[in-house]
Amino acid sequence: MRTTSEITPFVNEPFTDFSDEENAQAFQQALQKVEGEFPRVVRLWVDGEDREGGAGTFESRDPGQPDRIVANSAKGSREDAIQAIAGAHKAFGEWSRKTAEERAEFLFRAARTLRLRKHEFSAQMVYEVGKSWAEADGDTAEAIDFLEFYAREALRYGRKQPVVPYPGEEPEFHYVPLGVGAVIPPWNFPLAILVGMTSAALVTGNTVVLKPASDSPGIAGMFVDLMKEVGLPGGVLQFVPGGGTEVGATLVEHPLTRFVNFTGSAAVGAEIYEKAARLQPGQIWLKRVVAEMGGKDFVFVDEDADVAAAAQAVHASAFGFQGQKCSACSRLILHEAIADAFMEQFLPLVEATTIGHPSDPNVFLGPMINEAALNKALEGIVAAKNEGNELLAGGEVVDRPGFYLQPTVFGGVGRGDTIWKEELFAPVLGVHRVGSFEEGIEAANDTVYGLTGAYFGRNEEKIAIAKRELFAGNLYINRKCTGALVGVHPFGGFNMSGTDSKAGGRDYLLLFLQGKSISRKVGRS
Repeated sequence: MRTTSEITPFVNEPFTDFSDEENAQAFQQALQKVEGEFPRVVRLWVDGEDREGGAGTFESRDPGQPDRIVANSAKGSREDAIQAIAGAHKAFGEWSRKTAEERAEFLFRAARTLRLRKHEFSAQMVYEVGKSWAEADGDTAEAIDFLEFYAREALRYGRKQPVVPYPGEEPEFHYVPLGVGAVIPPWNFPLAILVGMTSAALVTGNTVVLKPASDSPGIAGMFVDLMKEVGLPGGVLQFVPGGGTEVGATLVEHPLTRFVNFTGSAAVGAEIYEKAARLQPGQIWLKRVVAEMGGKDFVFVDEDADVAAAAQAVHASAFGFQGQKCSACSRLILHEAIADAFMEQFLPLVEATTIGHPSDPNVFLGPMINEAALNKALEGIVAAKNEGNELLAGGEVVDRPGFYLQPTVFGGVGRGDTIWKEELFAPVLGVHRVGSFEEGIEAANDTVYGLTGAYFGRNEEKIAIAKRELFAGNLYINRKCTGALVGVHPFGGFNMSGTDSKAGGRDYLLLFLQGKSISRKVGRS
């Protein structure tokens, strides 16, 4: 085990420069390697053993070529979930007593190993969820960052904590883990968010039952295999792929579950919050829920903005990974003084967007995750047309196998319209014009969500007001509203965007810890 003096300060994992021919060739080789291993076989991992699932099997398919089976996964049953919770509860005693240094070392090992194989993990996401080279590489880099950052944070929380001295007593304050946690990650960042949610809970001394998203069991299984490889004790991490009703609900409602860490839609998050609040027979605690939910995120381009820079940022924010990010821009607010000039620069970028299978390095926009997601987006497009919104670009399904939708832009969008209010999780952008800075602030805040947003402008007084008045957990000035970096931009939102968890920040591990105050009387009795 390394000493504290051997631990370097945290730095973010660099993104791969694919303009370097050697890097491009290495990624092509990784794509060929993982494709040659399809379908990847995924099994449950319960009490340190690989198992078949009690509910049969299910498949994940390449959304850009749906006849390609990417992974074949065992499907856990309610009984599997119950057994995994019981096993995690049993493993908690020994794991919780390990030192912060001992637990952190597993994360450091995992980060080193993942760094050596990063292209293979990224390639899996290209095929399984339709990420472009750059998006997949960023996902893997973020996973490495979470491992490195949370390992260091665990060491900080594990040290002696400051308290106010008091005569005649020796006061102490310690952080202790909660217990068994259910971790339910999303498919859109199927490695980074899964790794962050899981590793934060583990490194703080909790045990975890992990239920991956049904669209991405393959990459989840690769992470579990990685943790086996670095020697994580059996039972500490239980892995139960399966359905939301059979497995997910069982994990949330079980009396031995101490906390639920969820990332996904607002509707499902609210349901989990409600279920977790109900006391179950034999339950002796109030469950803690960490929920990262949806967003209806904005970019507000003011009258004095750098229009060219803003146009590039909006394109990346709205259409990166097909708009399937909770941080993606779906509401564009333009000051009328620059609106026409902005659209003259922006629409050509939209029209020039390269669409195709993301295994092609030249592709920017790949497929949506599945047919249901595509149909939901199309329903939103129909609603926009029916409400009189003006179709400025896209709006059509791409004529090729897979779930491809053109990058779509609507103008004339009112604040009561469907695509202003509803999170479509798709490459669909609504444009709303305002006549003043104040009206723009009001429009930006006109949502039940509060996750990300961006303001473009040069006036320092307005920037100061925007920083104070724009209501978003992650607010950016003169840059895109996506691409939060671990440690740099702690991530989490307000209102129906969740519990403002601030993943990748100094407060995050506190969500999986509770404080214990101890004081010993000294001197004369």
